[in-house]
Amino acid sequence: MDNRHRLREVAILFLKLGITAFGGPAAHIAMMRDEVVKRRKWVDDQHFLDLLGATNLIPGPNSTEMTIHLGLVRAGWKGLIAGGACFILPAMLMVMAIAWTYVQFGTTPEASWLLYGIKPVVIAIIVQALWGLGQRAVKGLLTALIGLTVLILYFLGVNEILLLFAGGFVAVIAKNLPGIRNSNLSGIIAPVAGLSLPAAITAVTPFKVSHLFLVFLKIGSVLYGSGYVLLAFLRADFVTRLGWLTDQQLIDAIAVGQVTPGPVFTTATFIGYILGGIPGALLATIGIFIPSFIFVAISNPLIPRIRHSPRISAFLDGVNIASLGLMAAVTIQLGRASFIDPMTIGIAVITAILLIYFKVNSTWLVAGGAAAGLLINLI
Repeated sequence: MDNRHRLREVAILFLKLGITAFGGPAAHIAMMRDEVVKRRKWVDDQHFLDLLGATNLIPGPNSTEMTIHLGLVRAGWKGLIAGGACFILPAMLMVMAIAWTYVQFGTTPEASWLLYGIKPVVIAIIVQALWGLGQRAVKGLLTALIGLTVLILYFLGVNEILLLFAGGFVAVIAKNLPGIRNSNLSGIIAPVAGLSLPAAITAVTPFKVSHLFLVFLKIGSVLYGSGYVLLAFLRADFVTRLGWLTDQQLIDAIAVGQVTPGPVFTTATFIGYILGGIPGALLATIGIFIPSFIFVAISNPLIPRIRHSPRISAFLDGVNIASLGLMAAVTIQLGRASFIDPMTIGIAVITAILLIYFKVNSTWLVAGGAAAGLLINLI
C-alpha cells in the first residue's frame, strides 16, 4: 500500500471522528482504539498504550495529540498534519457558526434563558470530571498535598503556570531525594508561595489580534491535564489579566466546547471569534493547537525511552495533580456565577445524578439544560 493511500485513510478516518466524536477526550480515545486497533489494525494495543502514555507527558489536548501520533505512525509527516487537522477542522467550523449566532443573538432574552439552563449543567459536568480525574491523580499523601496547596495558592494570587511546573518539580524532588517521602512535606511545598504574583488588573488591556494569538500559543504550550483544566488558564488571562471576557462569556465558551464534537480546545475558536471575528477565531485556533503538532513530532521517536523514566513519571504526577487543583479553584469561582437561584442548583443536581448513575452523554445533558432554561422562561 503506497503512502498516498495511507494518507487518504488517515484524512477520512479523522475527519469522520471530528464530526462524530462527542463526549470528551476519554470517549474520543475509546473510539480511536476501536477504529485503529480493532477494526483497521494500524497498531496493536501495546503500541496504542505507548502513544497514549506519550500524550500525557506533553502539554496539550490528549485526544488531538493521539490523532497526530496515529497519523504519523500510519502515513509519516503528512499523516501527522492530516490526522490533527482533519480532527480539529469540523469542530472549528461548527464553533465558528455557533459563535456567529452568539454574537448576533446572544443578548436576546431567549438566548439568556438558554444559557441560564446550560451553565449549571456545565459546572456539574466539570465537577464530575474533576472527581473522576482526581481518583486517578491522587496517588498518596504527596500528590494530595500538592493539589490542595495549588488550590489555596491560586486564590492567593499565585501565577497558574508557575504553580503547574512547581507541582511537577516538587513531585520529582520528593520521590527522588532520600528520606523526603517520610519527612515533613510542608517544608518542600511551602516555598512555592513565594511565586505569588499580583492577580488583580488595574485596567482593561486594549484588544489586539496578535496578542490573542500569543496568549493561546502560550496556553497550548504549557497546559497539562484534560480540556477542562483550560478553564483556569482562560479565566486567568482573559477575565482577570486582560479584562476581555466576563465570567458569563467564559462559561458560554466552555458550554459550546461541550456541545460540539472533537476537541474541547475549540473553545479557543469561540473566544477568538467573539473578540476578533473570523481572523481572531483562526489565529486563536492555530495558536492553541500548533504546539501539539510540534510536541508530538519531537516526542514520538523518544517514546521507547521516556515511558521507562521514573523522574518523568514523577514530574507528570505532580503536574497532573496541580492541574486538577487549578481546575477545582476555577470551578468554585465559576460556580458562584452559575448557581444564582434554587432552579439552577436543581438543574446541577439532576445533571449530576444523570451523569453518575445513568452515564448520560454530556452532549445530551447540555441540550437538556438549554431546554430547561427555555421551559423555565415560558413558565
